[in-house]
Amino acid sequence: MSREQHQPDPGRRPAVAPVKEAAAKEVTATGLGPWPGDDPLEAARIIRGELGSPHLPFLAELPDRGVGSDAVGRTAALLEELAVDVQPYGWRLVDRPGKDMQRAASALSTDLNVLADVAGAEDVSAGELKVQLVGPLSLAAGLHLHNGERALLDHGARRDVAASLAAGVGSYLRRVAAAVPGARLVVQVDEPDVAAVLAGTIPTSSGYRTLRAVPGSEARESWRLVLDALRSAGAAEVVVSCPEIEAPIELVLAAGADGIALPLKALTNRQWEHVAAAVEGGKQFWAGALDVPAAGSLPRVADCVQSVWRPWRQLGLPPSLLGAIRVTPAAGLAEHSPAQATAVLGRLNQVADGLNQQALG
Repeated sequence: MSREQHQPDPGRRPAVAPVKEAAAKEVTATGLGPWPGDDPLEAARIIRGELGSPHLPFLAELPDRGVGSDAVGRTAALLEELAVDVQPYGWRLVDRPGKDMQRAASALSTDLNVLADVAGAEDVSAGELKVQLVGPLSLAAGLHLHNGERALLDHGARRDVAASLAAGVGSYLRRVAAAVPGARLVVQVDEPDVAAVLAGTIPTSSGYRTLRAVPGSEARESWRLVLDALRSAGAAEVVVSCPEIEAPIELVLAAGADGIALPLKALTNRQWEHVAAAVEGGKQFWAGALDVPAAGSLPRVADCVQSVWRPWRQLGLPPSLLGAIRVTPAAGLAEHSPAQATAVLGRLNQVADGLNQQALG
């Protein structure tokens, strides 16, 4: 597949007849989870203030707090009957929980307590909340066995990680639901390493070779196991987030995901066509339409709107289906300043408004 960024070619796909809907949904905004700083109270107040209804506030991840607040450690704290600790090469599966896993669990508990306090003090709380966790493939790539090799190496270890994650998400979502009573829960399953896992390009601990590719059928069943567990635990919507390069859109949706989250900056013609088919099939598309620079001003609202609207028109998708979109940053915001991260959420609101104007014609 070409790595070059392309706009869809209208000649490659027939125009789609407009779809009639009883009531058009709005384009909404959300963030991907990582947030700057180490203060969960400040993060919760900013996020919920900027992403009020109809937008989707999220529970912030604060990696600046250190061990246990990174994405892998935070998700590893949810595992049932598997324990982890930290070694120089990363998180390792061990026989019993230690201080590192306790630290991760404590940070998550603090975040949920803060969320409950902030939401409870609001005059009108948001109707939805999003939480994030690392998916089973990337989690197996991020956890190591006793010998220092990645759990991804071993089929049994991969199976155990997926099963343990599926078993642990129920307790987690019940705690989230208790923090925001009545809120509709949305879960973002992050698979940052999925392309390398499926292509067999993850290096071994020695670095002299790569781990064997995980079959697509196994990936699909691992996702299905976790997604089914999330829904059983009360998740109303589950979206899988992938990088744009070699994103396995069809495989993710075949596993039962409600949608896919992708950065827009390098999507190919073929990927846009997969997105179009997904949207026509009733799936959600979380469009990473705001590529945040390390320094300087944010992209213009009009440019971000056009990054979605132009290919949408060229694919023949009707404006009435724009409500399938949530706009997001192209990546997490932990590397930016709190002020810039806050400005990003405000800009996403504006991009969503711009797309809603397009939907109205």
